[in-house]
Amino acid sequence: MNLYVKNHGFRFELENLTRLFFPNEKIIVIKEFSSLEQPYIYTELSADIKVQVNIGEFFQALSVPDSPQITDKELEFAKLLYKILNKFTGVSQPWGLLTGVRPVKLFRKLIEEGSFEYAKNKFKNDFFVSEEKLLIAEETEKNEKRILNLSKPDSFSLYVGIPFCPSRCSYCSFVMASIGRAKALMTPYVDLLCEEIKHAAEIANRLNLKLETIYFGGGTPTTLTAQQLDKVIKTVNSSFNINTCREFTVEAGRPDTLTEDKLFALKENKVDRISINPQTTNDELLKNIGRKHTAECFFNAFELARKCGFDNINTDLIVGLPGDTLTSFKKSLDDVINLNAECITVHTLCMKRASTLTTNGVMLNRDDAKTAVKMLNYTHSRLTGNAYIPYYLYRQSRMVGNLENVGWSKKGCESLYNVYVMDETHTVLACGSGGVTKLKEPNGNYLQRVFNFKYPYEYIDRFDEMIKRKSQIIEFYNKYPVD
Repeated sequence: MNLYVKNHGFRFELENLTRLFFPNEKIIVIKEFSSLEQPYIYTELSADIKVQVNIGEFFQALSVPDSPQITDKELEFAKLLYKILNKFTGVSQPWGLLTGVRPVKLFRKLIEEGSFEYAKNKFKNDFFVSEEKLLIAEETEKNEKRILNLSKPDSFSLYVGIPFCPSRCSYCSFVMASIGRAKALMTPYVDLLCEEIKHAAEIANRLNLKLETIYFGGGTPTTLTAQQLDKVIKTVNSSFNINTCREFTVEAGRPDTLTEDKLFALKENKVDRISINPQTTNDELLKNIGRKHTAECFFNAFELARKCGFDNINTDLIVGLPGDTLTSFKKSLDDVINLNAECITVHTLCMKRASTLTTNGVMLNRDDAKTAVKMLNYTHSRLTGNAYIPYYLYRQSRMVGNLENVGWSKKGCESLYNVYVMDETHTVLACGSGGVTKLKEPNGNYLQRVFNFKYPYEYIDRFDEMIKRKSQIIEFYNKYPVD
């Protein structure tokens, strides 16, 4: 698909919007041209805001007169393009023309700019968001408020990355190393990670920042041995002032990595929330997506975690897995509801470019999208009927059906960290390979990022170089002090 851009700089939003309707096609943006080649989308800013679409025998052109009263020309382009592509494909996108990661944050911003009714009207009439998605945006925004109000200008969260997994899932594109190939890296990685944690704590303590939440992610942190987990978590607890910490989460995502000694290592070190993620309880699907465990393994791991004293457990499920059916997904959701998991996070499959699914040629299609919609409708009905509330929501590009990921929880069991990260509420200090420290202006909206090296071997080989980057944290807070 050729996307022609003339006299304006809105190519990125228009390209992303085009991709919603043509997820499997390459979109070529052309700014210098003398003629138009089919299939094409032509956009021009002159006396009018113009959009033309010519695909095969289909042709339609829409325009509106440009004027000083049109303050958001990018939105006008998007509205015209959406209307034409909607007519051509017959597809109404559930989130309308929105392509961003954080629709709930946008909804809240509109409430602050105008009112609740202003935000609703904007979503419905300007962004073409469906009634169903508007409703879940409203519910999620309301449930986030209490959590967001806990954060103060001097607040921060800590992220610790463990980039090892038993194997790579077919839908995954995260930077990680399977333990079969990277086992020799694990001991030096853990040693250096502890050094980075100590260094980050020295900076946080020097700046008098207040720790709100801790999150161990990956990879799969419980790929480490019980002794390694104990060492890293003890380093966190002894280095940071954790008296103000409201939540300590560790991703124990792979059930086959959990043992009683690992769970006790977590519990004894003040970890109060874990994730055990089946993704599905269909054994055939688990095998097909590269998981090395069965549904029974998941159920056993969940029961073991309960016996070890964990009373806030999250489970992840994925909507739209290749080969999954509505009946199979319903069973998976019912299974985790029957376990009375405190949190159930329901992801929609995202076809990431670096994933095995994508490189093997699996594509997004409309039939999968229709099934995914039914799966999410069942999710909303069953979870609301069992006293779960939606408390955070985000979206990604190339998702099946252009849908969303939603975190559901029992009231009072919401993951504070997830809300803070998705809202970009406060600073997140990141340790470990692939970590990205996000520095948030204490009394404003400016964000600055400090990157760690992506791969474990880089992290180990260039550790001193990376540690020097932490000086940017002090420089940032000298420029944007906490009042």
